[in-house]
Amino acid sequence: MDVDLNCDLGEGAGSDAAVIPLITSANVACGFHAGDPAMAFRTLRLAAQSGVAVGAHPGHPDREHFGRRELPRPAEQVYEDCVYQIGALVGLAKAAGSQVAYVKPHGGLYHQACREDDYADAVIAATALFGLALIGLPESALQRRSAGRCPFFAEGFADRRYLRDGSLMPRDRTDAFIHDPAEAVEQVQHLLVARSIRTVCVHGDNPQALAFVRAVRAALQARGFTLKPFA
Repeated sequence: MDVDLNCDLGEGAGSDAAVIPLITSANVACGFHAGDPAMAFRTLRLAAQSGVAVGAHPGHPDREHFGRRELPRPAEQVYEDCVYQIGALVGLAKAAGSQVAYVKPHGGLYHQACREDDYADAVIAATALFGLALIGLPESALQRRSAGRCPFFAEGFADRRYLRDGSLMPRDRTDAFIHDPAEAVEQVQHLLVARSIRTVCVHGDNPQALAFVRAVRAALQARGFTLKPFA
């Protein structure tokens, strides 16, 4: 079975160069929640050199909280923010010899867009404007409302636990994170079967991201999965 392994990069964690050869898709920060043009360009160029697919990773303008807060913003403003960020990354990718293939919202914006129609519509409209694919949680507002507007691919998380409703467990809970690669792969296998995910995320800002990506990649391959970009 094919599975895509994606990682949020270009956020200043310092491990991009080592992580990129181990993944199949890179979600590159667009500068609002983290990163800057130079950092994005380096990440895009590394992805091009390794044959890794690239996605735009737009977020709320909230660098102080790494874009993880859910902000009350009008849909029009969310749309404008996303168009600005995606457009900037599309231009940088062209200069770096890469090409943006999809959009994955970041942090608070991701959760709001997966749950609330207004946020979902704004993100979908910006994604469709550039003719890109979109990834988000399965059975979310993003999946429901993207039908007929842009291609959608369901995403699962290797390093986060879930609530019963299928949403991610809040980060302030002590059991929100998975640290054991074996447990992570068990969760990935469940998500592939039960929720039909096409791509798996490991967060790049985790201090142990490199070791975790390496271990999850090896475990997936050992169980017969073929790592391949979904886009």
